[in-house]
Amino acid sequence: MATLSSSQLDQLVLQLKQDYQALLAEVRQELENSGEQHRIDLLNNEPGDSGDESMASTLADFNMVVVDRHVHALRDIEAALRRVREQTYGVCIDCGDAIAYARLHAYPTAKRCIECQERHERSAALSGHPGM
Repeated sequence: MATLSSSQLDQLVLQLKQDYQALLAEVRQELENSGEQHRIDLLNNEPGDSGDESMASTLADFNMVVVDRHVHALRDIEAALRRVREQTYGVCIDCGDAIAYARLHAYPTAKRCIECQERHERSAALSGHPGM
């Protein structure tokens, strides 16, 4: 395990769990709203023009992008909590050094130290593949 104190680790785990619950609630709400919107659309029998259809399609696509982003964040949190259980949380996956508490406090799902993350992002930018 990284050089995190017990209270620091407890605080980070609590934050991860709170973030997880908040994201889960947002995903549920978004999915419920999209289902409700579908029912409203079905009840509305007035024919719409192509602009209405296009706007509805765009909004549906946007909602799914938001849900997809939240699901990705949920998976990141699950991975971080798995690293806690495996006692590898706070250890950089690239160099094996400790990830600074300040970085973990700002970004609790971080899996790389700041130096390795910057190197990873530069490499991804050069290859044309963004990534964390």
